Amino acid sequence: METINNKAVGKVLVVGGGVAGVQASLDLAYGGFKVYLLESKDAIGGVMSQLDKTFPTNDCAMCILSPKLVEVGSNPNIELLTRSKIVKVEGASPHFKVTVLREPRYVDISACKGCGDCANACPVNIVNDYEESLTYRKAIFRRYEQAVPSAFGITKYGMSPCRTACPIHVNAQGYIALISKGEYENALSLIREVNPFPGITGRICTRPCEEACSRAKVEESIAIDLLKRYVSDKEKITGNKWNIEKPSYNGKDIAIIGSGPAGLLAAYDLSRKGYGVTVFERMPEIGGMLRYGIPPYRLPREVLNEDLNILNELGVTFKVNNSIDNTLFNDLKDKFNAVFIAVGACKSRKMNIPGEDLPNVIGATDFLKNALTGEIKEFTGSAAVVGGGNAAIDAARTLLRLGAEKVEIIYRRTRAEMPANNEEIEEAIQEGIIFNYLRTPVEISKKRESLILKIQEMKLGEPDSSGRRRPVPVEDSFEDKEFDMVVMAVSQEPEIEPFKELSVEKGLLKVDPLTLETNIKGVFAGGDAVTGPATYIEALAAGRKGAVSIDRYLRGEDLRTNREKEGPYKEELDVETKGVEKKDRAKPVLLIKEKLKGDFSEVNKGLKEEDVLEEAKRCLNCGGCSECMECVRACEPKAINHDMKASEEILDVGSIILAPGFDEVNVSKYTQYGWGIFKNVVTSIQFERILSASGPYGGVIKRPGDLKHPRKIAFIQCVGSRDKINEHCSSVCCMYATKEAVIAKEHSHDVEPTIFYIDIRSFGKDFDRYIDRAKNEYGIRYIKSRVAGVTEMKDGSLKLRYETDDGILNNEIFDIVVLSVGLNPPDNIKELSNILDVELNKSGFIETLPFNIISSTKNGIVAAGASTGPRDIPESVTGGSAAAQIASSIIASERGKEIVKKVLPPEIDVTGEKPRVGVFVCHCGLNIGSVVDVKSVAEYVKNLPYVIYSETNLYTCSSDTQEKIKEKVKEYNLNRVVVASCTPRTHEPLFQDTIREAGLNRFLFEMANIRDQDSWVHQNDKEGATEKAKDLVKAAVARVVDRTPLAIQLLPITKRGLVIGGGIAGMNAALSLAEEGFETYLIEKDSELGGNAKFIHYMLDGSSVDSYLSELKNKVLNNSLINVRLNANIDSIEGYVGNYKTTLSTGEAIEHGVVIVSTGAIESEIKSFMYGKSERIITQREFEEKLYKNELIEPMNVVMVQCVESRNKEHPYCSRICCQEAIKNAIKIKENSPQSEVYILYRDIRTYGLNELYYKKARELGIIFINYDEDCLPEVTLDGENVFVSVRDALLRRDLILNPDLLVLSAGITAEPGNENLSKFLKVPLNEDKFFLEAHVKLRPVEFATDGVFLAGLAHSPLTIEESIVQARAAAGKASIILSKEGIEAGGKVAEVNERNCVGCGVCESVCAYGAIKLEEKKIFGELKKVSSVNPSLCKGCGACAGGCRSNAIDISGFSNEEIVDAIDAILEPI
Repeated sequence: METINNKAVGKVLVVGGGVAGVQASLDLAYGGFKVYLLESKDAIGGVMSQLDKTFPTNDCAMCILSPKLVEVGSNPNIELLTRSKIVKVEGASPHFKVTVLREPRYVDISACKGCGDCANACPVNIVNDYEESLTYRKAIFRRYEQAVPSAFGITKYGMSPCRTACPIHVNAQGYIALISKGEYENALSLIREVNPFPGITGRICTRPCEEACSRAKVEESIAIDLLKRYVSDKEKITGNKWNIEKPSYNGKDIAIIGSGPAGLLAAYDLSRKGYGVTVFERMPEIGGMLRYGIPPYRLPREVLNEDLNILNELGVTFKVNNSIDNTLFNDLKDKFNAVFIAVGACKSRKMNIPGEDLPNVIGATDFLKNALTGEIKEFTGSAAVVGGGNAAIDAARTLLRLGAEKVEIIYRRTRAEMPANNEEIEEAIQEGIIFNYLRTPVEISKKRESLILKIQEMKLGEPDSSGRRRPVPVEDSFEDKEFDMVVMAVSQEPEIEPFKELSVEKGLLKVDPLTLETNIKGVFAGGDAVTGPATYIEALAAGRKGAVSIDRYLRGEDLRTNREKEGPYKEELDVETKGVEKKDRAKPVLLIKEKLKGDFSEVNKGLKEEDVLEEAKRCLNCGGCSECMECVRACEPKAINHDMKASEEILDVGSIILAPGFDEVNVSKYTQYGWGIFKNVVTSIQFERILSASGPYGGVIKRPGDLKHPRKIAFIQCVGSRDKINEHCSSVCCMYATKEAVIAKEHSHDVEPTIFYIDIRSFGKDFDRYIDRAKNEYGIRYIKSRVAGVTEMKDGSLKLRYETDDGILNNEIFDIVVLSVGLNPPDNIKELSNILDVELNKSGFIETLPFNIISSTKNGIVAAGASTGPRDIPESVTGGSAAAQIASSIIASERGKEIVKKVLPPEIDVTGEKPRVGVFVCHCGLNIGSVVDVKSVAEYVKNLPYVIYSETNLYTCSSDTQEKIKEKVKEYNLNRVVVASCTPRTHEPLFQDTIREAGLNRFLFEMANIRDQDSWVHQNDKEGATEKAKDLVKAAVARVVDRTPLAIQLLPITKRGLVIGGGIAGMNAALSLAEEGFETYLIEKDSELGGNAKFIHYMLDGSSVDSYLSELKNKVLNNSLINVRLNANIDSIEGYVGNYKTTLSTGEAIEHGVVIVSTGAIESEIKSFMYGKSERIITQREFEEKLYKNELIEPMNVVMVQCVESRNKEHPYCSRICCQEAIKNAIKIKENSPQSEVYILYRDIRTYGLNELYYKKARELGIIFINYDEDCLPEVTLDGENVFVSVRDALLRRDLILNPDLLVLSAGITAEPGNENLSKFLKVPLNEDKFFLEAHVKLRPVEFATDGVFLAGLAHSPLTIEESIVQARAAAGKASIILSKEGIEAGGKVAEVNERNCVGCGVCESVCAYGAIKLEEKKIFGELKKVSSVNPSLCKGCGACAGGCRSNAIDISGFSNEEIVDAIDAILEPI
């Protein structure tokens, strides 16, 4: 094994392209590291890309995600590896060697234009997994419209069973798919790529493909051969001709002996390769048994001749009436370069019973040959045919056509064991042939002119080698039957006498089974002469095998390599047939005539066209892509390559981030809810797609069963969570069910959502407000009950059985049921953990370290997102950033060494150019397009002044549209661009980057928000919304016309950090910055570090907080890059990102480039429950202190009350940690003193995620949980030293009185009082609860809108210790990105002062929220005066100064008065 050096590598592998992986990748790339982003699917985006909206802001999920995806796709330091997985990892941190398997996409990403022509041409529909099986997609597809990469990919599950079962592997699925679209010519061409004889095959093949057809699991197999036959016959009807190019002669000649199926296909294949082929046939015409063994009523001679004519066109020479003897065989060996023997088995085999040599006893092959050549022209007596194969049926039916009065088939097994085609048997029965089963002849004798057939009865015994039950004679069960002719159709054997030099075994030619080589060099043999009697299709396979061997032999190549999958084989495909609608198999038109004598016309007339199309649509497309090649024909850039192979790639990386996301719980296990059985029971993610404007129903709420609009919607919580199968809580279900109910109500006001829940776990920031809003504003009904079961009504509605609050069992009818499914570890997590040698926890998620829920158990491998446990989007994003920080700190020394700089084209100088505006109007799925007539808007703006080009886009934010915008800028020489879509808040930077990459100044751009300001607020007035959209776009065009290029300057950075707050979050942030190599100041107002952690001694899992805190403080105090300032407050903060100056209360001034706010929070002041009136009434924190000091050893009665000073009017939010703290301490006292009685009075137990396991443990320890209602709080009374707690149990519906030794109050968390002052210093906002307000709740959870300022810990909101640490890491990682830059870009849309007009009044300085304006003395026109001066680094372009200026001396670049006035004039101008 290769020795791997331990030198750090400045590259990181991120596994998983969901939001956590995307965020980690972007942070690393911006921070100076090369990133490999590995994703198993075709595109990144994960589950978030499937969501409709996000809570609590109800932002469109794709709208806020898409810009990040485009960022990833356009970043030169992020390499996307889609359809990939890790197969091996060697080495250790900081140098891993990772072997990655890259599955073929079958589309060249660099060549694909994302036009979709391929998908339009594709005939194959397969279940759309992105749409959660609610609809179908094409086999070649783009995962979703805004996908990154935007290139299409092809789904191949494997070779379909019909194809693998076929001995020559005809692509049945492919041509059936083409037939389903009416592409008959292309279907026939596809057949002929493998089988040049479709007309023959469609009539006489034994159809192993149909035996393997997965459709048979539903009802009946597809009529594959009838479909093949149809397209072949269609060609003859239309008069089309197969034009096949005759190849150049290669100088080598091959002799083929025998013109049956094997010889004919060998001749075809070899002639196509340029060989001179001569076929020797002993009969007058070619075809062998096809012509002389199969009657015309089954294989019309015009069909036979038409198919075989192709060989003449290829130049094959036929020598008929040419019997081969040993002398001639030897002559052929000398004259030809190779010989292929395919003489078949045309000689009837005897049963060796007495009387078999009597006159009128004849073998089937001889009889058929004589009848078909005219030697037997008529037969009028009775006949017996012995045998059960196709030859027996053919002989019997031919006898009828010769005039036989009665024909009886005698067969020794039952009909079920008959090898003949079932259709042939049915037709024979309809024609009047008698079948005599379980009978066998034992003797034939002559009686005058007749034959007496002695027949013995048989019974079935054990199976023989063929799998059929062996017939066993029944003793003393004979009967005699009289016939005029007996045809023996028991078997055939070859005539091999001419080949005396060849080895023979058991009467057959002996060959190498793999290559068909005989014992003589250059001589090959195949077909029935080698195997004994076989089928037509097996003979074709032998001919092809022989042709391959001969070609290799003559080329001097190895005959044996890569031949494993010649002939039929099985490939394991998991073909899901559950829920497939049953459809009858198409039946052919049969012309069964009463009078058959002399009529050899075809009986089976095949299928009608309408039946053909319907039959083709029954195909389940088992293999995914059918390889019909329609996509190849449709693709102009030639990006599709079906021959792509899987490949392995070795990556050298310094660290690895695991973010593989999660998989939904398999809800089919929960049969009581009927998912997968009842069509109107859907999962929550399916309902997301139903709600989504880009989903299968275009955002219109429909139920899948009948596409009707549902009115009553039931949400069932905790499906696949908090049960015996999955013990953990999935954390997000309560909120996403509420969000879906709210959005459903917004989509359609008539819906009535009901949520059945156990506990409402709205523990996140502003989540409780969202729940209250759902209840009070939207009328969402919440019922605390676990639904017992769901049954389906006749109309598809669903009856739910549940127990109400008052204990009554209730049945209620709903139109649709939504199962809030849990989050499980990814399906491949065990495989991944084994490869990476990382441990998994009890619930199957990636095990992480105490106090570090990002690091795995293996050094150098970190984890983020839901792979470590159920996580919401903000936690996943934060985890991604934290993981990036840890991963980068491992290889901090290599920062910048492996990256490349993005090369932008020089800016096009548009000075003096007439404006040339391009307008791009977005459908945004149905977010805009369902209300605004976007095509009308695009057409309208074409007539506006200066507009050169206008178009509509389905999603303008998608990566392929970015490329299109760049193309149009170049093609039409555009010098300004307008995008009419959604909000500039999330998308403007994306479009500005796009036009900059096209060579334009990024500020020659304007957005019209026709979603937030139009379609969303005018949903019921489509005409008015369209007119308003025109106005908005017209105004945007008017503004952009006035716009001029703006300059950006690069300002220096002070590469130092400042962390405010010395708690656990602050210390971790400081250490993280130091790990990245940056000097940091840590400011703490108290006399020691530790914050709230000083009052916490142990974690829920038992880990010691004291030990961790002590170790953490030592690391901080002993780190040379960290400067700790205790007993210090902030007096002032001045400056801007990259260049801040902070003055402390001690007088010290610190210059730094970034700020991390981690000021913590405080315990809420308790004003209720008689707190302070008795020593027996204490807080949870005080209780923990007593436990820690072993003051509570004796058994006692403890009552805990939850939600004290939380979730009330004063503090209408959940404090998040209280339930965990209560359970932690309850378990502790029960373990210390099992006899203690512990009661926890709660509203909702919020042990989210893996903490649910401790809730379960608490119950198992006997801790009693009593649910109380918010309208009926527990009451506390004192009687001397006794404390009494009165509570109404919401479940028992009765009052309880408890007399505890200790009443423990779980106090909430309140924002730090100093937050208001600090927010003013930093110009950052607070929320209603005085916690700091992040830039974006989902995608920027540790950032402020103010650049260079970050947020972590309790200053953000109530968080656990582990969550605070993750935020601290994430904030430090974000801060490090800024500190690692060469400089800070400033300028652009900033205030500009007309110093001549400025009177120095200072109003602008007073109204500036960012401290960007100062009054300075300057010489203006030789006169010294005070004027306003703008620092472009601090200015946010908000316009407050311009609005406050009384002398009209300030304008905002990009928002000049001229632009605004022109925009207003444009709106006022009539359309």
